[in-house]
Amino acid sequence: MSVESLFQAVEARLSTRPARSVDLPGLVLREASVLVPLFERDGVPHMVFTRRPATLRTHANQYSYPGGGRDAEDLTPLHTALRETEEELGIDRRGVRVLGMLDEVPTISQYRVRPFVGVIPGDGRYTPSPEEVAFILEVPLARLLDPAILRVERKEVFGAERDLYFYTYESHVIWGATARILRDFLTQLSQVPDFESFLGARG
Repeated sequence: MSVESLFQAVEARLSTRPARSVDLPGLVLREASVLVPLFERDGVPHMVFTRRPATLRTHANQYSYPGGGRDAEDLTPLHTALRETEEELGIDRRGVRVLGMLDEVPTISQYRVRPFVGVIPGDGRYTPSPEEVAFILEVPLARLLDPAILRVERKEVFGAERDLYFYTYESHVIWGATARILRDFLTQLSQVPDFESFLGARG
């Protein structure tokens, strides 16, 4: 089975369920969007993360998906995600194939983040913005599904007990809102019939 078939199956899955919005009474959250970038290389599906520079005021050195706050000229949240992806990684927004949306995620910096899943070219030709990207991390999807890389902690966040997820791939630790988005994506992926047959080598 091809990776293209997997991407089609993910698109079909996301189209069958409405993405949930954040509901936190008493909190006014600013709008933000990210792209969860997928690509195929050598018959293996991958996901892309970026590490933020140490010089940033918020979330320095953390792994994230390309994205950011909604600007006034962004017509929709999707425009925000595609614009930010182009600015951060140099990926032409016209070359992104959007598969669907995941659930909104709140951040401790008081944003409501709308994640869009999209397929980008797998040629590895990035032009990262040095102000926003310190490192680009490509991970085979199968590795992200390995239970051995996941650690879960229970802590109080936004006034309620919540699970916090930590994914450790080699020396890289993905946590925070990015890990929650990743968790939602992997949950949706697991609902795709026979999804494991699409994943190829663990890398």
